[in-house]
Amino acid sequence: MNFNFDVLLTLTFTLFAVIDIVGSVPMLIAYKEKLGGLSSSKATLISGALMIIFFFIGEPFLAVLGVDVSSFAVAGSVVIFILGLEMVLGIEFFKPDADPKAGTLVPIAFPLIAGSGTLTTIMSLKATFPKGDKNQYLILIAILINLVIVYVVLVSLNFIQRILGRAGLIAVRKFFGVILLAIAVKIFTTNISAFGA
Repeated sequence: MNFNFDVLLTLTFTLFAVIDIVGSVPMLIAYKEKLGGLSSSKATLISGALMIIFFFIGEPFLAVLGVDVSSFAVAGSVVIFILGLEMVLGIEFFKPDADPKAGTLVPIAFPLIAGSGTLTTIMSLKATFPKGDKNQYLILIAILINLVIVYVVLVSLNFIQRILGRAGLIAVRKFFGVILLAIAVKIFTTNISAFGA
């Protein structure tokens, strides 16, 4: 396989934009406080496993469940929309689970980090390569690079929280809540057309 750095750079930045871990910082801090802690390594590993699984068996897995990619994306957009509402309005929809470990999976690993937008993007990126093109495996390297970034952000939440302060955190949280709502609407409108005819 001829290593194409430009392709890897494009794939990495595409996933970085979709995962939007920096934009999720206010929500992550809020859930860390709500859950009384957050396992950075576990959240990174779970979200990474979801991404890699979807790279290999995403569409066939959804097909077995009788779910198409558009339906999956629409469902994920609804959850992301609710998360955005929480951030903007300060209303609690997701109640803290009795087991904090469960909170690492939902909603942190999914859909905040490895959401429907990320998983469908991975499948879409793979589809851009011709069958048998080994360059598609650069997507896996791009995923790993983004997981390193995700982990660094997760372990730095306390530091980020100190830098922002309480007032700054509220302001940033509301701002990114609107961004999250916009992302949810975009995912929804992009995929809802599949149900038209």
